[in-house]
Amino acid sequence: MAVPARDASDGRPEDGRSADGRPAVRIASPTGKWILLATVLGSSMALLDSTVVNVALPTIGRDLNASLAALQWTVNGYMLSLAGLILLGGSLGDRFGRRKIFVLGVMWFAAASLLCGLAPNVGVLIAARVLQGVGGALLTPGSLAIIQASFHPDDRSRAIGLWSGFGGVGAAVGPFLGGWLVDGPGWRWVFLLNIPVALVCAPVALRHVPESMGAGFRAAGNRSGAGTGAGAGDKTGAQATPHRGFDVLGAVLGALSLALVTYALIEAKGGSPLVPVAAVAGVAAGVAFVYVERRRPDPMMPLDIFASRQFTAVNLVTLCVYAAFGGFFFLTALQLQVVAGYSALQAGTALLPTTVLMLLFSARSGELSQRIGPRIPLTVGPLLCAAGMLLMLRVGKDASYVADVLPALLVMGLGMVTLVAPLTATVLASVDTGRAGLASGINNAAARAAGLVAVAALPLLTGMGPEAYRSADAFDAAFRRAMPLCAGVLVVGAVLAFTTVRRPPPGCLRPECRRHGSLTAPPLEPQRSRGTLGTPGPRSAGPSSTDPAS
Repeated sequence: MAVPARDASDGRPEDGRSADGRPAVRIASPTGKWILLATVLGSSMALLDSTVVNVALPTIGRDLNASLAALQWTVNGYMLSLAGLILLGGSLGDRFGRRKIFVLGVMWFAAASLLCGLAPNVGVLIAARVLQGVGGALLTPGSLAIIQASFHPDDRSRAIGLWSGFGGVGAAVGPFLGGWLVDGPGWRWVFLLNIPVALVCAPVALRHVPESMGAGFRAAGNRSGAGTGAGAGDKTGAQATPHRGFDVLGAVLGALSLALVTYALIEAKGGSPLVPVAAVAGVAAGVAFVYVERRRPDPMMPLDIFASRQFTAVNLVTLCVYAAFGGFFFLTALQLQVVAGYSALQAGTALLPTTVLMLLFSARSGELSQRIGPRIPLTVGPLLCAAGMLLMLRVGKDASYVADVLPALLVMGLGMVTLVAPLTATVLASVDTGRAGLASGINNAAARAAGLVAVAALPLLTGMGPEAYRSADAFDAAFRRAMPLCAGVLVVGAVLAFTTVRRPPPGCLRPECRRHGSLTAPPLEPQRSRGTLGTPGPRSAGPSSTDPAS
């Protein structure tokens, strides 16, 4: 691999040294293996909890006497804080140290998981899920950023591939493992399992993962003699732009807007007078978020990035696609158990084909889109997914897995394989090189936000009552109304892609995470150094607050 020249705006150690001037780590070394272990374990915790809980929902509802709205909050509480704060997570790692924030996120996540596992009622469970999402927002961007900051330039692509691949395996195992735990030790172990994982991950990270910070903070450290910045021979850090502050207000307004809109959608059927107030307040918070981001000198989400029509278009496609995915996987896990009579283990196992197909063929799909352009995959993929969702209408009482469930999930999986890798590639190709991490972080957050809004809105749109999941007939009727709605949203996404997405010019950025299996959001991509197209720099896997472009 050719090593690009050092870029002062990024602070990336292109000379084979780590971010603080130490020799960069090689994958084959013991330290390299420990770093991969820590980052894979940490990111897998957050990835598992975004999918594994769905198969436990019916059992949680029965055990805690929860309404359908409470089950929606059990899913959305986690997604809400994760989507609202993930853009800030990478910035905190840049400022205070990526290892430090990563370990904090792991332990925070474990503490919240313990609270989930011990929850005496559904209110405590929902609150603990919100706290889990905060931990996920801290550790998720940090895991990839650590890999970028630590490994030798020649090994970074392979390290990212291993991290992404093992994470995909975790995503594939998640629903199966969740079902086994629910049918065996009980649903609480879906959460308690995170504790031993964290107790392995955190000490390994503290002992073997080198600390790193953003270039601007290393520069400030060098000037102040703090000793946490780049080494004396690293002139990159000294030339970097110092950080001006955190966009905490933007993060709070964004999360508040999502929370209020979600509340209004979930509680609308209850007729509470607070619902219209929450809806108006949510829209107002969204408007305030846009105003703040437009006026701040260092916004969390610089609005000028949407000046790229391609970037705006592909994010609209993302909203459509992942709204449909979020609603589909939430309702399908319930349909298989409540209506088809599957156990939690059977339901979790039934969902494996989609993730397995993603793991096996996502890399090849990305290569195909590089040859033919993203327009066709981003049009055909959503249409295949829509067809898969319509095939799920055959799944009713006593449905056959081979004849009814499997064909629908195979078509759904093929659609996801077709569209997810080109989606990520188009996001990266639509922005300047120095904004790759920022663009990926925005796209990832948009996907998660779309999924949580769909989970909140679909029961309202399909007329599900608070006890619908306790009645096979009632839930089946609502499910049959929901699948065409999800399919329709996917068709809208396909039309958007066909009419707005264009082939990017040659030489654009290509994704580093080529093999993945996440069903809830596209894979995060690292920040790239200006002046290089192929090798990423040691930035957080989302928008970095030290990126001069932001």
